[in-house]
Amino acid sequence: MANLKSAIKRNRQNKKRRLRNRVYRGEARTYIRDARASMLAENLEDARVSTLKAVKALDKAAEKGIIHKNNAARRKSRLMKQLNALEKQNA
Repeated sequence: MANLKSAIKRNRQNKKRRLRNRVYRGEARTYIRDARASMLAENLEDARVSTLKAVKALDKAAEKGIIHKNNAARRKSRLMKQLNALEKQNA
């Protein structure tokens, strides 16, 4: 437990930030999971829509500094790669 006044304040700030960051990180995870599920079900139209939502959520999280920009880029790249493979398969 923190004893110093500055450490107590730092703990309060960290708690607020952690709760705020969870929203954006969780949103991105949810959209990624939905995108992958629709790709596994081979539902092309749903896969496109959910992938775009996931990309948007990842961009927002990276913009706010919740995840690193390269982390977001890597995840977006993998999602788009899967989507493109599904589109080629159904073409």
